[in-house]
Amino acid sequence: MLSILNIYRKILSAPLSFLVKNNPIPHNPITELNLNTTQPIVYVLPYTSQTDLVIFRKNCLNVGLPDPFEKNQIDNQSLPRFVFLDEGRRFFKSKGAKKETITIFNKYLELHRTIEDLDVQLIPVSVLWGRSPGKEKDSSLPQLRLLSGIQKIIAAIWFGRDTFVRFSQAVSLRYMVTEHGSDQAIAHKLARVAKIHFAKQRMSATGPRLPNREAMFNKLLSSPTILNAIKDQAKAKNVTEEKATDEAKKILEEIAANVNYESLRVADRFLRWLWNKLYQGIEVKNADRVRKLALDGHEIVYVPCHRSHIDYLLLSYLLYHQGLVPPHIAAGINLNFWPVGAMFRRGGAFFIRRTFKGNRLYSTIFREYLAELFHRGYPVEYFIEGGRSRTGRLLAPKTGMMSMTLQALLQGQTRPISVVPVYVGYEHVLEVDTYAKELRGAAKEKENAGLVLRVIKKLRNLGKAYVNFGEPITLSAYLNQYYPEWKEQIAEEDKSKWFNQTVDSVSNQVMVNINKAAAVNAMNLTGTALLSSRQRALSKEQLLEQLASYQQMLQNVPYSSDTLIPSESPAQMLEHIFKLERVGIIVEKDNFGEIVRLERNAAVLMTYYRNNIQHLFALPSLVASLVLHYEAIQKPLVIDAASKIYPFLQSELFLSFNEQELTLQLERIIAELERQEIIKNNGDMLSINKSKVRMLQLWSSGVREILQRYYITVNLLLKDPAIPRTNLEKDSQSVAQRLSVLHGINAPEFFDKAVFSAFIASLKQADYFDESGVANTEKLQHLIEILNVVISSEINLTIKGSIAKIAEE
Repeated sequence: MLSILNIYRKILSAPLSFLVKNNPIPHNPITELNLNTTQPIVYVLPYTSQTDLVIFRKNCLNVGLPDPFEKNQIDNQSLPRFVFLDEGRRFFKSKGAKKETITIFNKYLELHRTIEDLDVQLIPVSVLWGRSPGKEKDSSLPQLRLLSGIQKIIAAIWFGRDTFVRFSQAVSLRYMVTEHGSDQAIAHKLARVAKIHFAKQRMSATGPRLPNREAMFNKLLSSPTILNAIKDQAKAKNVTEEKATDEAKKILEEIAANVNYESLRVADRFLRWLWNKLYQGIEVKNADRVRKLALDGHEIVYVPCHRSHIDYLLLSYLLYHQGLVPPHIAAGINLNFWPVGAMFRRGGAFFIRRTFKGNRLYSTIFREYLAELFHRGYPVEYFIEGGRSRTGRLLAPKTGMMSMTLQALLQGQTRPISVVPVYVGYEHVLEVDTYAKELRGAAKEKENAGLVLRVIKKLRNLGKAYVNFGEPITLSAYLNQYYPEWKEQIAEEDKSKWFNQTVDSVSNQVMVNINKAAAVNAMNLTGTALLSSRQRALSKEQLLEQLASYQQMLQNVPYSSDTLIPSESPAQMLEHIFKLERVGIIVEKDNFGEIVRLERNAAVLMTYYRNNIQHLFALPSLVASLVLHYEAIQKPLVIDAASKIYPFLQSELFLSFNEQELTLQLERIIAELERQEIIKNNGDMLSINKSKVRMLQLWSSGVREILQRYYITVNLLLKDPAIPRTNLEKDSQSVAQRLSVLHGINAPEFFDKAVFSAFIASLKQADYFDESGVANTEKLQHLIEILNVVISSEINLTIKGSIAKIAEE
């Protein structure tokens, strides 16, 4: 029988090798699942299928895992390396497959009693034939059902490129024996747990069935909340309820997605071509976090930063290839234009207007639609910044969608809701030229089919893209930790105060977690170094030295364990940058060697990439700036001065360290700068190392422009402590614009009104104003004493001269 099976498997392997592509999930299971290949491995497949086994083996060998057809040799015993959990449908039926599996489990468990250092790893594996979840009121099962031989042949032809092999976290038999013993009951328990796991895995891969759109609309339109909103609309507009209902239907048609699985498959083919055209590679980190949440039955809300229109295409594509369900995506109504609007809608987009103000019917319908998506278990994605960042920094969060997410939790959502922050980064953003024009004052171009065609014409190699899944926030756990009485307060009529605080707090934590998951790459490191030089040029040796310094700081004093740090050498990174198209970095030679510099027009563009990672270097830069300008200063004074500035940097850049962590991080930064010999430390007296003063200057420039902005606002407040907030923002912006022109400051956010508004809000939060809104000059004086030292004399003169002119007007 065994020889017949082997012949059958060999016959299957030829056509399957051609028809079915290798698609292991995760792509590198040994590393991502922390598998110990020095210990025996046993693969557990959900049901008997020789077709699945052949495909699984091919993927297994492709990722460097032991061959499942070979046996484990343990203590003179030869035991199978794979088992089938259930019989399933198959041509060659061996009776009692489940009983055989239990017997094999028992043999492995018995070996653990006699061999102390043995730790067999059970790895659940399943082959996913297609990813269609099926539709509501559709009697047919989705494509992950137990397929017969003929059905497998059809599936191999039709779904060959959409077949995935899912490797799950290994179960340690040593742990099972230690914790639960090794009797026969444990073998049965293992089988039961594996069965439950495979059921969860199928759901995490396909998601719930797709809705019958008409039935879903009827359900929503008959809900008491929407019916009341329709009645109010009829009264407010002085129309009949039928007309108001028709308007509600139109709103639902405008909003709702219309997901189609075949459209997703077509989009997958197109996007695969697109990424190969655009990028040299896509690096993904921490996807295992999301897979675990999906397996645990969480309602997942993806909240990525927003750099480009590519973001949502990239994230959906990657989630699909990570064995997860592509989300329903909140897209701006500006993207609902022909022909892409309908395509986006079939891919999961639901459309949202820019503002809900003055339209209660629309806001009610949208809120109820979103709650219905959560209730049905569909993953959802929205951009908390509202729009794409034109500066490369995270924008202040717009809290409307987060508020609706929390309302869904309070309305009795049964499944736990977990918010997953996602950092999306690129070595070259497709729209960066457009952003630069808009920042110079050009009007934002409306999205249309012609714009799409122009963008497609520009397709070229843009380097690497990065997607890093940050630390998830399970909303109920977050509320239990920070608002332990939230369940009792749900019923309160006036819950607005604590609810609004919660929304703001969670939204801010999302931004912090996105920044913790930042991806550092060759482009943003090189941009940071070149922009740190006032001439935007460095010798090649100096540039490589500075890149090495950045890299060592990130490695030895990590901002977060989630941060993605490049493993390439500085020379390799620079070589990679030179190969990218249109980055604006050129190399010139003189008698002394090579000089690397930014082209004049590229400086503004490069600030975009620098700003992607500016938060990672804010504290080291602040420490360097203090040592550079004081020349010699006691370490406790550096820590004290940095601690006074930190709350403002924390608010502006969404930094992650709390008060207790800050001192330790500053200590580590000082130690690393000392280790690199950039500064000297003599009995806690920090001073400049003259031989590396240029490196210290480059390090210090990372927060130079931020501190200059703070200095402008603080000086205006000291000049007039009672200045109205509107005037303070306006005057701060005017001085910054003048400073920008006179001193060649190219950072697009330097005179952005929003950053001044955020700084003034931070001053208020830190009690720099009294209750009547008048500034506390005594506290401001302590702040200005620090800023006075780190601001250069020429900048100081320009700022004070501009403020004097404002006072004269």
